[in-house]
Amino acid sequence: MKVHITKPCFGEEEKKAVNAVLESGWLVQGPRVAEFERMFCQYTGAKFAKATTSCTSALHLALIALGVGTGDEVLLPPFTHVASANVITYTGAKPAFIDIDLKTFNIDADKIERYLEKAKKQGSQVKGIMPIDLFGLCADLERITALAKAYHLFVVEDAACALGSLYNSKHAGTFGEAGCFSFHPRKPITTGEGGMLITNDPEIASKVQSLRDHGAAVSDLARHEKGGFLLPAFDILGYNYRMTDIQGAIGIEQMKKFPWILDKRIEKAKRYDTELKGVEWLQTPYVPEGYKHSYQSYVTLVRNPKFKQLTLDAIQELNQFRNKIMASLEEKGIATRQGTHAVHTLNYYKRKYSINDADYLNSLAADKLSITLPLYPQMTDEEQEYVIEHVKGLC
Repeated sequence: MKVHITKPCFGEEEKKAVNAVLESGWLVQGPRVAEFERMFCQYTGAKFAKATTSCTSALHLALIALGVGTGDEVLLPPFTHVASANVITYTGAKPAFIDIDLKTFNIDADKIERYLEKAKKQGSQVKGIMPIDLFGLCADLERITALAKAYHLFVVEDAACALGSLYNSKHAGTFGEAGCFSFHPRKPITTGEGGMLITNDPEIASKVQSLRDHGAAVSDLARHEKGGFLLPAFDILGYNYRMTDIQGAIGIEQMKKFPWILDKRIEKAKRYDTELKGVEWLQTPYVPEGYKHSYQSYVTLVRNPKFKQLTLDAIQELNQFRNKIMASLEEKGIATRQGTHAVHTLNYYKRKYSINDADYLNSLAADKLSITLPLYPQMTDEEQEYVIEHVKGLC
């Protein structure tokens, strides 16, 4: 049996929607994108939504709209996709890494506070915080936004994985100045590539709308609806970060079925929780009180009770064990992945800032010891049982 790490959930609805766009002749950002944005606002509770080419470009636009530039610092966890650090670097600012809580895989708010106290004394130009709602679990957003307010910082949520995730009944991406989502094929809904920025700030929404469209003062859709025939003014330096109407049409159909997708992901995650509870060497995902995990990925952690303290030697030994487990599952046709990278260990950032792997030990451990198990809404009971059986068989 072959069990994939994930599968997009497409049907005839998406095919028909794409054909309708092709027949309409309007392929670039237009009415389908506008409808997708409207549906996204309705689902998340945000006032504004702006579709982009990717979550990476959405995050880049958020930082540009908030005035981030050379000399600034933006705080983020090292355990994240490299794009999170890259977008800060694009602006000329410095990504300042804050280690994670290994229990949740998310940025540690206590360590944020300690860093801000130190930065205040040293005169560092911290401008904002970028918490990552990793794998579908929100960061400690109330604490983080309170710290941001106290230190006069912005918050941009990297909510790439977090559609459907809640913290105290509030949707991910709505806690700070902006939140950004991904529609990559491994995400709960997909448009192939694509992203979305949400905000309650009309000024940020207006800036992002212009920035994503080369800096145009008026969008093509707005000009079309008003019957304009002259090209718009370009008052700022912008980018081509526009979503196509083909992607927008797919996004509309994906949003329609998302409640079912989310329910199925949670249902299957809960089955893993129950069935794998007795596996001594495996830590299943932790969900604190008041959080709703959307399980973009089901990420576990290899552990060994004999290691009372996390050290480089312990991580190295457990990493070898983790890799053998993943290789064994691969031989059985079961796809697995590490959770994500520890960005501070990647050569570009390691060299640029002279970082040692041990500088952020929890993020290093998460990189070296995490195992993502297959999870997707159309996963059959037989497929999931096959995974569970072989994971248990490794005890």
